[in-house]
Amino acid sequence: MKKLLNISVMLSVLGILLFSCSTKKDTFINRNWHSVTTKYNVLFNGNVAFDEGRKALMNAYIDNYWEILPVERMEVLDDLTLPGQGGKNPNFKKAEEKAVKAIQKHSMDIDGRQRNPQMDEAYLLLGKARYFDQRFIPALEAFNYTIGEYPNSDKINQAKIWREKTHLRLENEEFAIANLKRLLKFEELSDQEYADANAILGQAYINLKHKDSAVQVMKRAAASTEIREEQGRYNYIIGQLFNDLGYKDSANIAFDKVIDLNRKSPRVYMINAEIQKLRNVDLDTANKEEFFEKLTDLAEDRENRPFLDKIYRQLAEYHLAQDSLELAEEYFNKSLRKVRTDRYLKSLDYENIAALRFDEANYKAAGKYYDSTLLNLEKNTRKFRRIEKKRANLDDVIAYEDVAKVNDSILQLVNFSEEERTAYFQAYIDELKAAEEEQKKLEEQKQAIADNEFASSRDNSKGPRNGSDEFYFYNQTTVAYGKNEFRKKWGDRALEDNWRLLDKKTIKKMDDAVADAAGKGSAEKDIYAVAFYTDKIPTDEKVIDSIGKERNFAYYQLGLIYKEKFKEYELAAKRLEQLLKNQPEEKLILPSKYNLYKIYVLLEQPNKAAQWKNDILTNHGSSRYAQILRNPQDVIASDENSPESLYAKTYKKFVAQEFEAALNDAEKYIRQFTGEPIVPKFEMLKATIVGRLDGYTAYKDALNYVALNYPNDDEGKRAQQLVTTSLPKIAKKTPVNDDKSTSFKIIYAFQKNETEAMEALEKTINQMIEDKNYNSLSISRDVYDRSQHFVVVHGFKTKLAAITVEDMLETTKEYKVEKENVIMSSENYQTIQIHKNLEEIK
Repeated sequence: MKKLLNISVMLSVLGILLFSCSTKKDTFINRNWHSVTTKYNVLFNGNVAFDEGRKALMNAYIDNYWEILPVERMEVLDDLTLPGQGGKNPNFKKAEEKAVKAIQKHSMDIDGRQRNPQMDEAYLLLGKARYFDQRFIPALEAFNYTIGEYPNSDKINQAKIWREKTHLRLENEEFAIANLKRLLKFEELSDQEYADANAILGQAYINLKHKDSAVQVMKRAAASTEIREEQGRYNYIIGQLFNDLGYKDSANIAFDKVIDLNRKSPRVYMINAEIQKLRNVDLDTANKEEFFEKLTDLAEDRENRPFLDKIYRQLAEYHLAQDSLELAEEYFNKSLRKVRTDRYLKSLDYENIAALRFDEANYKAAGKYYDSTLLNLEKNTRKFRRIEKKRANLDDVIAYEDVAKVNDSILQLVNFSEEERTAYFQAYIDELKAAEEEQKKLEEQKQAIADNEFASSRDNSKGPRNGSDEFYFYNQTTVAYGKNEFRKKWGDRALEDNWRLLDKKTIKKMDDAVADAAGKGSAEKDIYAVAFYTDKIPTDEKVIDSIGKERNFAYYQLGLIYKEKFKEYELAAKRLEQLLKNQPEEKLILPSKYNLYKIYVLLEQPNKAAQWKNDILTNHGSSRYAQILRNPQDVIASDENSPESLYAKTYKKFVAQEFEAALNDAEKYIRQFTGEPIVPKFEMLKATIVGRLDGYTAYKDALNYVALNYPNDDEGKRAQQLVTTSLPKIAKKTPVNDDKSTSFKIIYAFQKNETEAMEALEKTINQMIEDKNYNSLSISRDVYDRSQHFVVVHGFKTKLAAITVEDMLETTKEYKVEKENVIMSSENYQTIQIHKNLEEIK
């Protein structure tokens, strides 16, 4: 009986449980059972997974303190996940699964009304999980559903805030701002909700570059939030915004609030706030000792070790401002050694060191540091493009500085007397011998040390091993012996290709050009003889003159590069003044003087500017530069005679096939505007005209001239590109087979002065086209070369059609065209125009 009673009780309880699991019955037990199960089982596990995923996401995020921090720490990937695609983060995936399970298993939607009070939390968790998994469109759907279905929920304001966060991720800032303003104005929010709403509104204003509006709402967010980490972050963002707006005092107040939080918020905010405050200090008026002491204290604090990269950089900037360049470089290097993840900081340090190398005229080293700068910058940014351009310009500087240095050295030796040359090279030879003697002593010392090491290792060894006991390189005694034998035979050699060739390191007092010359044929001649060097000094006047012109052109280009591309006006003036001392060619004198005048105006040195101005007016009074200096406004107003206007007129003649007139104008203006930026454009136009008149070879020579003489200008680079890539494609001058061609022409050749005959032929052909209604045909008059012009009939799809028309023109008595002609394909016509080889193709 008792056993039967127990069974009855158990069945009753099981029935109650089964009955209570129903989501279709609106009973007290059902509601509470599903509510409790949802809250303390499914949603609890989902929220735990969500919190873990969010924490991992925030910890993985690396803030960029060189830009305004985002309100929320989350890295958004470029590839947005669309509906139907799975999640990326396992924690958020689990949170989403729990939210979906809560909705599917425990939703009690009865008669259009939700009886489970936890469903709003489930949908909110679903949206948040999707949001942090960067599936923003599905997240937006979940938040909109929560707002639409549960308007009386205690989570409704949170859902609205999360919805606007999602709108920001989808770049709907204006829509988010309108909704957030409405929420803040009409809804009753808790302090944390008020802070969250204002923070998101601030982010929307930041995205739209409305920084003044962002400051106000971020202040409200910082004052209302109960989370210390957010207080530190929001106040730091406020400080950044004030800095960008130029209000340094207000920025420092915000940074002080961050510093005052101390250990209550992450230390990274405090250290960066300290550094930002120090950057806002005006060192010209500040107490430098206190400033330096503050930085030193920060560097010596053990808690700040993770932030030494930024502290050392600030110390470097301090020493740079004090003109202590060696100390500045030391701290830039210290900063580099401490950098872990901040690539932008690395780029700044490398850029500063590159500038120091540049100021020392060590351009090759500067180039290497600029290369390192580029490696640490994001591509396709404005700064990357600026540094990349500067690095490219530096290549030109390196090349021209090398030319100037080498050619100066050669010309200096040319101008030496025989006695001076002998004394110079004898001194070099003496130093060469001394260096080799020193090298020999070092090798002997190393050999003695090696001998001692080998003897010691042999004494300490226990005896020889069997050949099979140990591999050669695992036996330290045999390795030491092998090293010793190698040194005896070869000396110390670097691990590199061609290691047998001894490359002695010597003192390089001799100039590079002579040293290079000395290296050639050193195996056959005596490098300790003075004649070995003096015989290589050029004596031919043409060669010497060419070296001088190359050196002068290098100085001129350096002056322009320093002035126009680097804004290094003092360096530019130094190079141009040196050029004028070298007695350069006439075409470089006037533009150099004018550029010196402009440079000293920019340097605000009126006396020197007036000196060069008077020089131009006195010695070059009829030049265009003198005209500009006398009446700058008149010259500017006279657009008709400006270089750009004259270029346009010349180009118009070129388009009209007035090639010789355009060529004469181009050559005239090249002489007239020597040294001005318009000259490379005229040179490029001239090269094109020459190619059109004289053919492929002349065009190639002209392009090479432009590429060689204007390598820094767009035209020079374009010319080099044409020579490298385009010309090889049209180099072939043999005709192609006409069988596959679909376009043919009839060509009548005339001497260029046979104008009346050409006009008569054109009139006859036009009449034929009109009579026969051959609307697909057309005629043109094309220049062939300097002596011949063509009348060309276009529009034949087959050779037979061209022959038929040619025969009609010749035999029909109304036309009676007896002029000799050539029929050829369009491809072959292009070839004869490029290579001027009509006679070969006829």
